[in-house]
Amino acid sequence: MMFIMGFAAIVSTTCKLFPGGKECWLNAQMFHAAWDGLRHHDTIFPLFLFISGMTFPFSLSARKAKGASSRRIFWRTVLRGLLLCLLGLVYNKIFDLDPHFRIPSVLARIGLAWMFAAWIYMACGWKWRTVIAAIILIGYNLLLLIPAPDAAGAGSLTLEGNIVGYIDRVLMPNHLYKPGLFDPEGLLSTLPAIVTAMLGQFTGEFVKDSACKRKTLCMIIAAAALLAAGLVWSLWFPVNKSLWTSSFVLVVGAYSLGLFALFYWLIDVKGWKKWTPFFTVIGMNSITIYMLQRIVSFKDITEFFLGGAAGLMPKAWGTWLLAIGYFAISWLLLWFLYRKKIFLKV
Repeated sequence: MMFIMGFAAIVSTTCKLFPGGKECWLNAQMFHAAWDGLRHHDTIFPLFLFISGMTFPFSLSARKAKGASSRRIFWRTVLRGLLLCLLGLVYNKIFDLDPHFRIPSVLARIGLAWMFAAWIYMACGWKWRTVIAAIILIGYNLLLLIPAPDAAGAGSLTLEGNIVGYIDRVLMPNHLYKPGLFDPEGLLSTLPAIVTAMLGQFTGEFVKDSACKRKTLCMIIAAAALLAAGLVWSLWFPVNKSLWTSSFVLVVGAYSLGLFALFYWLIDVKGWKKWTPFFTVIGMNSITIYMLQRIVSFKDITEFFLGGAAGLMPKAWGTWLLAIGYFAISWLLLWFLYRKKIFLKV
């Protein structure tokens, strides 16, 4: 969330302070890959979904311990999934009453993928869940070998020729990120996203229930295995966030698991926690700042306080100052909410 609320802009504007910074590798990581390939910015969304899946084994046990029935928990997952879909519509400015507003959204994908993964978790043991995850990824790969009926000769894994975009064009042609063409959060590509949430569930379940004394090492080994499998798969099914390809699921799952293993070792094993409050403030209200950035003009607030100072500086330095100010204002708002114990949870 730190990158979404302005840190990516700080990195990008810092790079541009130096000759050739706009074309440097680090600056490129602050933006999505155009199609095939992987950049740091492509890992943020699936990491959110991985984390949401990881928390479910803990929340499920807590609710059962309080006496909640399976039926009640099931309907709670439905409510959460639908509420995230609703927030996604709000984020897409449904209140503008534009008849062609975008329907798919990041929040809807998190809500739906998490919800279906939660149902699978409640219904199946880990062995069957492993089988289901494999079937989804392999089946999705096979589906994407079929070119869209309107591909006009374009390959089945291209922007114009993939079956994912075709289904969205048929069902909601005027409500896509790229109207009449494609949406990276479309319907069919939600299927492999379910597995991203399931990988988080496997991780949460392992941390919660396993008696293993070397959990960090086991998670690192699992991450290495996922990475190897994803890279091999990518030789014929490229890593692609927009299509949420099966290789993308495995590679970014490896990244997510590896990061979690690192922070688990630092915080839970070694007990190094003094540096965490800065990030806790952000994490505890991630949906809040995600929605507020869409509703409230933090850019105008930043200009109000720092526009004058930025105007006295060379353009690159002024842009850099405004980027830092934007992030600082966002963080201070979250810190205020944190101090007041105000949290938006779905």
